[in-house]
Amino acid sequence: MTNPLVLIIEDDPQINQVFMLALSDTFEVESVTDGAQALVRLSEDNIPHLIILDVNLPGASGAKILQIIRADSRFSATRIILATADSRKADELQDKADIVLLKPISVMQLRELANRLK
Repeated sequence: MTNPLVLIIEDDPQINQVFMLALSDTFEVESVTDGAQALVRLSEDNIPHLIILDVNLPGASGAKILQIIRADSRFSATRIILATADSRKADELQDKADIVLLKPISVMQLRELANRLK
């Protein structure tokens, strides 16, 4: 049995790498580093089980990407963890995501929450 797919959408290369390492034991991991890449990836047939989504991205904002995901029935079973350093944005988007995490995010916290959404 293959592991469920997680898509990490994070523009900071170090944070992206940390998220990938944190989840690679229990998930098949893919990552993109900007909003435009994310929109292209999300148009593909392979639907992620879980998306880790940064709010502040170049190319397309995390809020816009979240809106597109939630409006697309193909993602009805996809769980979303939003990652942001902006507490005001976190409050605004809280009801549209499964979990909102304020940066900095610990590896253990991300791993535990992702596995809970598995």
